[in-house]
Amino acid sequence: MCNACFEDDKIKTFTTFTVEYKGCIIVIRNVPCLECQICGEITFTDDVSAQLERIVDSAKTVLQDISVIDYSKVA
Repeated sequence: MCNACFEDDKIKTFTTFTVEYKGCIIVIRNVPCLECQICGEITFTDDVSAQLERIVDSAKTVLQDISVIDYSKVA
């Protein structure tokens, strides 16, 4: 069920997740997600959320102005 519009019409797809940290931008592409077909709300499973947190924490150790990471290659 969608957290925004409460409809049940979600599909599995992929998205780009972006975080700004200390003036740097971390971009993680090809992240598996669930997208509501009614309102477009994107949600992540608990496993994907945990993996995103690990990826972001790892990227913080080698900060660059912009870091682009492919989820499928590091998850």
